[in-house]
This record gives sequence, C-alpha cells and structure tokens, in this order.
Amino acid sequence: MATTGRGGGRTLITGWFSFPDGEATAGDVLALNRVRAVFEDRDLPYDVAWSPGFAPGELALEEAVPEAYTRLVFVCGPLHGPRVAALHRRFAHCRRVAVGTSVIDPHDPAVTGFHRLLPRDGTPAPPRQDLSLRAPSGAAVPVVGVILTDGQHEYGGRRLHAETARTVTAWLAARPCAPVPLETRLDRTDGRLCGTPEQLLSVLERLDAVVTDRLHGLVLALRCRVPPLAVDPVRGGAKVTAQARACGWPALLPGERLDPAGLDHWLDWCLTRGRAALRRAPAPAPDSGDQAPLLPSALDAGPGG
Repeated sequence: MATTGRGGGRTLITGWFSFPDGEATAGDVLALNRVRAVFEDRDLPYDVAWSPGFAPGELALEEAVPEAYTRLVFVCGPLHGPRVAALHRRFAHCRRVAVGTSVIDPHDPAVTGFHRLLPRDGTPAPPRQDLSLRAPSGAAVPVVGVILTDGQHEYGGRRLHAETARTVTAWLAARPCAPVPLETRLDRTDGRLCGTPEQLLSVLERLDAVVTDRLHGLVLALRCRVPPLAVDPVRGGAKVTAQARACGWPALLPGERLDPAGLDHWLDWCLTRGRAALRRAPAPAPDSGDQAPLLPSALDAGPGG
C-alpha cells in the first residue's frame, strides 16, 4: 500500500479525483488502478491524492508536501482549467506527466505545463484506448436494487420515510454491493425511467436482491424470484408488513427498529437462503390469495353487499 513519502524519488498521482470540488468516476478510478499497477510492478514508490469528500482519511491534495515528491502524474479526464494549472505552480520542481487524458486546447496552461503528455485523444496522434479498459479490478459484488419512496403522506405522524431512507442509504454506502436505484413509478416520456411494467420486471429479473420500503418493490421482486429485504416505513406497520405476511416472506424490518446489524442479517439471508428458497418455490397458483377472482361477485352484490 502506498504511504506518504518524505524522501526523493517519490511520485504523487493526481487526477480530478484529487480536487476537493472534483468528482471520482468509475472510469477515473479504474484508470488510476492501471497506473498504480504499473508503479507496483516496477516497485516505484508513490502516493495518491484523494478528494476528502470522496475518500475521507486518505491523503488529501492539500496535505501533500510538494518537497516530498520528485514527480507528479495526472491521470484521466480533460486537461483544462485553473485547478490543473495550479498543480504546475505548486509542484514546479517536479517532473509532471499526464497520462490517459483528453486535450481540449493544446495552448491551455493546464496542458503546456506538463513535461510530457500521454493523451488518449485531442492531439494529431491517433487516439489511444482509455486506461480503464485494461485496469485491474476486484471481485464482483451482489447487484442490489434500491426502491425507496418519500411519499405516502397519508400516514401522517406515523411516517418514518425520511429516517428509513437515511439509514438504508448510509448502510448501503458501507456494504460491499452494487446499488441500483429504481422507481416503480412509470413514465413514458422520461428515458431514465421504465415506461411499462414489463420493462421494470426485466430489470428486476437481473438483480441479486432488492432493498425496498415499497409494497410493490416487495411484491414485484418476489414475482421475479428475486429476494427482497423489505422495510416498513410506517410506525407500527402498515401495508408493507401486511403484504409480507400475505406472501409469507420473512425478510421484513420495522422502520422504528432499523439498524445496520439487522439489515446485514437479512440481506445476507436474502442472498443465500432466501434466493435458494425462491428458486425452489412453485409459481403462484391463479387463485392462491389473489382477490381478483372475487371482484365480479363483489360488484354484483350491490351497495352494502
């Protein structure tokens, strides 16, 4: 693991993921991993400067001591603007190299300040493949759909929706899984949302589990044989609890007693025993609890029938 060096010959690796107001994209971090692999293969000492907003506790760019480094490498993203140009002034004594970057304006001080460019595009040279394409990566993780709601105001003072969302999303942020935010709400005009039930079902079928505080998040996951971890966001329990009982599904937590340990327990159960149970379960019979067959007789009963 790279640590902050104090001697000569050390490299500081930077990128847009280093700036406090920058951002870390998956492509940026994979490109960084590719560069780190090269350094480690050659046993070259280095540190990585991270945005404290993305990686609190890691070395921040503002904390990096320029005199500790003889080289600076900027990885991925576009070379432009005052933040990149400022690196040249602060690390003026270092040899500065940009790799896997896009050149927008070759006369920009952010570009001309580097001693050497190894760009992916934007120069007369043929474009190169992005570094993320061949970057090492870790093991795959479960893909978990996240279906939460901030509505249901009809429950008044019993609502725990905001608290539920905060607890669930903070827990997921620390959980080794790939969260996929989803909506049961359909929209035929917004290409970011499903426009038909079949589209949503097609997404659900490809997941490993679902975490939801919505009744239909629970039900539609079960329909797709994907184990849902259901949270009832209404104090005392309401329709999510009732539906979990109707379906005989045990992975249910009350919003008023929500904690990471309980969430961990039931998601682990969903990904193992719960998934196996759903695979073995027969498809629901047409009349097994479905109220639709009762509808015609209810309509014919007349007022008060």
